Amino acid sequence: MEGLVKSAKRPFDPKTFLAKVGTGKTILKYRKGRIIYAQGEEADKLFYIQSGKVKVTVVSEQGKEAVVGLLETGQFFGEGCLHGQEFRVGTAKAMEECLVTSITRKAMLAALRRESRFAELFMTYLVTRSNRIEEDLIDQLFNSSEKRLARLLLLLANFGRDGKPTPIDASINQATLAEMIGTTRSRVSYFLNKFRKLGLISYNGNIEVHRSLLNAVLYEKPQLERADEPSP
Repeated sequence: MEGLVKSAKRPFDPKTFLAKVGTGKTILKYRKGRIIYAQGEEADKLFYIQSGKVKVTVVSEQGKEAVVGLLETGQFFGEGCLHGQEFRVGTAKAMEECLVTSITRKAMLAALRRESRFAELFMTYLVTRSNRIEEDLIDQLFNSSEKRLARLLLLLANFGRDGKPTPIDASINQATLAEMIGTTRSRVSYFLNKFRKLGLISYNGNIEVHRSLLNAVLYEKPQLERADEPSP
């Protein structure tokens, strides 16, 4: 029996979609230190990190800078353009060499309407980020700066994910850690030295987080106490 066998349509793969150039999509490489977008620029596209790490900062009218996000492979950023944000409220900078997918607002909205699996991926990201912001707010309101630092180190080391925790790169320095938890660099230095003496971390350029730090946070061990904070 003669005839042509019609090939089945391949299922939509969101990550393959994000990794390829297409209508409204561009693949960009950024060297370490390069600005991806700057605070005050027009917000007309969003981004997806294929590889690398990105830091997002905000500068106040008084000139004070704060780190509001450290992003890694598999995360979106700049998505404010999807819900009416006309100008960037922060600056995104490559912390290391990055491969980033740039997606126009129009192309993103079309993909979300057309592909349910892609919409699910993006929704999962939004819910995860919303939960993280809520946890950060609670952390700032109720925890000491020492405990906030401990929690941040656990998050940066990817504790709670499958596999072993990853070392925290030296590019995330004490000043950056201080900005992220709302304290001074001297406090961060004090607490890092304390954590190292207690065996909670290894600190030699890169920071290696030990499971004992997770236990100290989860079970309220007495080594994490507000009374131990040094004066500014």
